[in-house]
Amino acid sequence: MTAAAPAGNRRGRMSIGEVLSQLRADFPDASISKIRFLEAAGLIEPERTSSGYRKFSYADLDRLRYILSQQRDHYYPLKVIREHLDAMERGLEPPAAAGEAPRAPRAIRAVADVPDAAEFAASPASDLRMSRPELISNSGLTEDQLSQLIGFGLVKFRPGTEYFDADALVVASTVAEMASFGLEPRHIRAFKAAADREVGLIEQVVSPLARQRDERAQAKAVEMVAELGALSVRLHAALVKTGLRSRR
Repeated sequence: MTAAAPAGNRRGRMSIGEVLSQLRADFPDASISKIRFLEAAGLIEPERTSSGYRKFSYADLDRLRYILSQQRDHYYPLKVIREHLDAMERGLEPPAAAGEAPRAPRAIRAVADVPDAAEFAASPASDLRMSRPELISNSGLTEDQLSQLIGFGLVKFRPGTEYFDADALVVASTVAEMASFGLEPRHIRAFKAAADREVGLIEQVVSPLARQRDERAQAKAVEMVAELGALSVRLHAALVKTGLRSRR
């Protein structure tokens, strides 16, 4: 969703008339009453001034463009468009066709083999929020497999929610691929145990800095966690590779 906003000026606010002038070129049938109807339906939520006037952001304009294009190009009802918008707000891509589940972004599905320190430093994993059915659809797991992964602590909900994040998707997708070779979630517990030991070792190394109240020391601790995390994964990958090669 992109709006024809002037470069460097996407933080401003527009009146409903200004929004309409932006839309008219692509959507000749757009009208003020149509915009108000979409607001009443809960699909857009422009700000209100103290006098009650609507003020639209460029994000609101992008959202309106998306809604109108889906109505025009696909004849989707508002209920379906609302579901698409909800998925997009949670970091997902809208379904490719009616009846399909929202899709995880390709950038998350195409995970690097060995993450670097920058990836470990990223927090949270992403803004991605996937429901249980969406995680199953995007990962290739079965309902029973996901239940087992959750039970074994291999996949967790985002804290305080019933959604899963990008890390959960990576774990679930990887386990689904391993399942094609006959491995079951119960077999994957060995990987979790090994990872927990590595995490414990890193915490032991970093804890003297992390316990200090000095902000620089705490910042250094965060940096060390990221660097040691990346190094541990690199070492683990090298050791597994070496071990498998020695058995050929």
